[in-house]
Amino acid sequence: MKFLQKVQILYIITVMKNLTKRQAEIFNYIKEEIENNGYPPTRSEISKTFGFRSPNAAEEHLRALKKKGVLDLAAGTSRGITLSDQTSGIPVVGLVSAGGPILAEENIEKTVPKNPGILSHGVDFYLKVKGDSMIDAGIFENDLIAINKNIPVKTGSIVVARINDEVTVKTLSKMSESKVVLKPENSSYLDIEVDPKKDNLVFEGTCVGLLRDLS
Repeated sequence: MKFLQKVQILYIITVMKNLTKRQAEIFNYIKEEIENNGYPPTRSEISKTFGFRSPNAAEEHLRALKKKGVLDLAAGTSRGITLSDQTSGIPVVGLVSAGGPILAEENIEKTVPKNPGILSHGVDFYLKVKGDSMIDAGIFENDLIAINKNIPVKTGSIVVARINDEVTVKTLSKMSESKVVLKPENSSYLDIEVDPKKDNLVFEGTCVGLLRDLS
């Protein structure tokens, strides 16, 4: 419960948990077609791609995807398929390049569909966790922590900090003009002490939640 107390909001969900495997495949195909061509596929193209016997089978899947809130369908047009607002992607940052902006293109592994109802503070990006330095806070390797860049950083918060060229996720334990202490949530690791007058310290954001793939 330690992480819940510090961050106040913790959501552990299965990514795209409401979609069947085939629905997820069709959704990703539609999304890629829109991104690559600027328009969605027709029902016939979906049927051909997935080996359906008729466009009616594609239509059934599209209606199921609409019901689950990831697609919008327009009547009377063969290409009347659009991604719903909640599927606009939030970037997932993987291994961060030394010295570069955290949201630089080379750092972004993929995107995660938006769902405005999940996190009340909003999410600017997800950061993929590496290592076990935060396991006592319930944050494990390969978890995606949701980061808000605009929430004021304060002691007791779990933050993403850039120290010179290195990015780390730690609990902000102390902050003053002469010393900043970043605390790992694992007794196997030592605190990181930073002198803001000597080191280049930038807070990239505050953790407001977490996604974990439970599939």
